[in-house]
Amino acid sequence: MAALVHGISLTGFKNGSYSGTRSLFKGSYSGTPSLLLRPTPNPILSLHRRNIRVRAAETDTNQVESTSPEKAPAKNEGSSNLNQLLGIKGAAQETDKLKIRLRLTKPVTWAPLIWGVVCGAASSGNFDWTVEDVTKAIACMVLSGPLLTGYTQTLNDWYDREIDAINEPYRPIPSGAISESEVITQIWVLLLGGLGLAALLDVWAGHTVPSVFYIAVGGSLLSYIYSAPPLKLKQNGWIGNFALGSSYICLPWWAGQALFGTLKPDIMVLTVLYSIAGLGIAIINDFKSIEGDRAMGLQSLPVAFGVDTAKWICVGAIDITQLSIAGYLFATGKQYYALALLGLITPQIILQFQYFLKDPIKYDVKYQASAQPFLVLGLLCTALATSH
Repeated sequence: MAALVHGISLTGFKNGSYSGTRSLFKGSYSGTPSLLLRPTPNPILSLHRRNIRVRAAETDTNQVESTSPEKAPAKNEGSSNLNQLLGIKGAAQETDKLKIRLRLTKPVTWAPLIWGVVCGAASSGNFDWTVEDVTKAIACMVLSGPLLTGYTQTLNDWYDREIDAINEPYRPIPSGAISESEVITQIWVLLLGGLGLAALLDVWAGHTVPSVFYIAVGGSLLSYIYSAPPLKLKQNGWIGNFALGSSYICLPWWAGQALFGTLKPDIMVLTVLYSIAGLGIAIINDFKSIEGDRAMGLQSLPVAFGVDTAKWICVGAIDITQLSIAGYLFATGKQYYALALLGLITPQIILQFQYFLKDPIKYDVKYQASAQPFLVLGLLCTALATSH
């Protein structure tokens, strides 16, 4: 839900990476944070569809020489079409509004949230392979992925349009491929659809307290304050990345566990701690946006500390968190699960030295594609350990 939901959660993969959200759930925006109240000097003119073509302020771009292409990078047709569907970098410029809308929701970022629901259901210990439980789980995955992560990503692109005008001017919003009213409508449809589905899941589960709905509302709010002024959490590298990581780790896990069982305090604490690893994963996505972040005054960790220091902060957050969880499992009598988790951490460390630590800008996508499967399997291993 910062994905919501839970966004969980499980957060922050973006452009094929555990971001997101860059979840749950980027850019400076001088306008009102309200999505509803928009001054219209002429009510007649406001009826006409307006296309947005955002350009960064002169005072910003004069300080930074942009090396971003004005057009989408050339790709072969098959690769470009796939990128278009997934909403990742390298997608062809598109005129089909349905494909543009899909790209704004960044389907590639849904996967960690969907996986988070799986982890939550497994951790509950009450999931059975019946038609009803499988249908509930799929509905919760739609809630966490297409609806609330889609809301988060569209909202983030809306408030990121000035930075995208520097880094990726060919993206749908800064290029004017989709109008302002269409973007705002998509944000509201996805948000209200997600909250409505969350409420229905609570009724279906027979909850007296609408816990899934509360998680969805919390994740949606986190998504908003992450991207939108005046709080705009993403402006601070530490707070923003932790919020992003927690939305991708915690929220979907919580939603899945609350749907099938009881969300206990110890699980909430464990998933929040696991979100420190999500913080590290979120930092990875900052390396490719250094130019735009610096121009817009965003203090991402690569901007604030430099590339060399930030890359070690990143891998430290990922590795130390997982090693600590493995130690916790060992101390609580889950030795086999602890050993399994250690076995999944080892290839991540090897891949960090092989790719990410050599050049985090060049190898960010390659590292995440190769290392993150081991991290998400570690999440499931932890979930299974806590189900007993």
